[in-house]
This record gives sequence, structure tokens and C-alpha cells, in this order.
Amino acid sequence: MTTPQGYILTRDLPAIPAKRYFTIGEVSQLCDVRSYVLRYWEQEFAQLRPMKRRGNRRYYQLHEVELVRQIRSLLYEQGFTIAGARLQLEQKMAEDVSVFELSPPDAPNESDAHDVQLADVVDPSTSDTPENAAHPVAAFEKTTASVRIQNLNIQHVVDELSAISALLKV
Repeated sequence: MTTPQGYILTRDLPAIPAKRYFTIGEVSQLCDVRSYVLRYWEQEFAQLRPMKRRGNRRYYQLHEVELVRQIRSLLYEQGFTIAGARLQLEQKMAEDVSVFELSPPDAPNESDAHDVQLADVVDPSTSDTPENAAHPVAAFEKTTASVRIQNLNIQHVVDELSAISALLKV
């Protein structure tokens, strides 16, 4: 099946190589989308922000290539409009965040010995009733979820700083 623009939707996309950065031409080939479409999607989707270097040369990271593939699937294969695809991506991001908030802490193993244990959080003086006993558990789960989200935010900041550092070295 082909679209009016000549895109073949039934073929599989090529595997994404293990690289840190991809040029717009490479992303275009990996995602079967023209370069000018990628530039347009940058304006329409706030999540798609490739690093730009001298002369506005774009460099995409792996998560951005995967995002382009998601956008392509939503628009070309599932038939969403730009606004609909944007809404779908925002809902998916909200679900991902809620998974962190709602999921119980991972089962401890020996490598997690440095993690905070539930006993460190529970205050025995407040655990005399069932209502008070459940409160520290909820507080612990909420704290664990916020730490996970903060770690994701920290990783994003580290990636941004690395990109800025690379720009400054040029």
C-alpha cells in the first residue's frame, strides 16, 4: 500500500544502528520520512527537539529517532491527524509518568542494598492503628516514584549538558 507521497507503509523499517547521534538524512532513511517533513514535525511536536549545531545542522539521539517512528506510525499507518497524534503522544507520556507513580517499588535484590528500606521510613510510634500503618507505605511509594521521575529528569539534563559541551568544543 502506498500513500500519495509515495511512502510504502507495509515494508519494515531498517534497524536503528547503535550510534549516539544521527543526521537528518540518516533519520530520514531510518524512518522513511523526507527531511522537510522531519523539520515540519519539529514545529508541531514539542517532544521532538534534535540538537542543532553550526548552520542549524540537526543531530538526533536514539530516543528522538524512536519518537519519529512513533509519529510516523500514528500519522501514516494509524491515520491520525497532527493534532490527534500530538494528543496520543501526550497521553502516552502521561501514562508513562503514572506508571512510575502507581507501580510498587521493585523487588529488592543484592544490587539494591543502597536503596532506602521500608523499615527506614516507618516510624514505629505512629504505627499503632491500621490507618497510620498504611500511611508510611504510601509515603514510601510516593517518594520512590518521585525519585524515579527525578532520575529521568536528571538524565535528560545530563544529555542536554553533553550536547552543549560538544557544541562548545567545536
